[in-house]
Amino acid sequence: MNDRPAGAAGIGRADVGDRPVRTGTDITASAAVRYALVPVPKLSLDTVAHLSGLHPELIRRFVALGLVDAERDAAKHLVFDPTAPAVLARIQRLRSGLCLNYASIGLVLDLLDRISLLEAALRGRGPRSETPPWT
Repeated sequence: MNDRPAGAAGIGRADVGDRPVRTGTDITASAAVRYALVPVPKLSLDTVAHLSGLHPELIRRFVALGLVDAERDAAKHLVFDPTAPAVLARIQRLRSGLCLNYASIGLVLDLLDRISLLEAALRGRGPRSETPPWT
């Protein structure tokens, strides 16, 4: 017996018992369903600064601009995902390689993430037709 109202499962998903199952018709649903089996350790501001080679104040500015995601712990200190040093390196490459300001870097990062999602969706769909490509 399902206690949820009809349509609560979401577009592009079907529920089997209590376990959500992706049907592959909705890109955002497949990216949103994630289950953590173990807690992911968070990195402190000092650790991220050391790993990325950047000053902690610059990292705080990136957080204020929304370029890097951070949370606050119980002591109100910034904590980061383990992927934060890679994101900071990407920001630095865009800044030095393309001479972009930090406001435009946010836009470029959003566009690159969207392109990655669309390319992943295209790879999942397979070839467009039965005939081989002409090349």
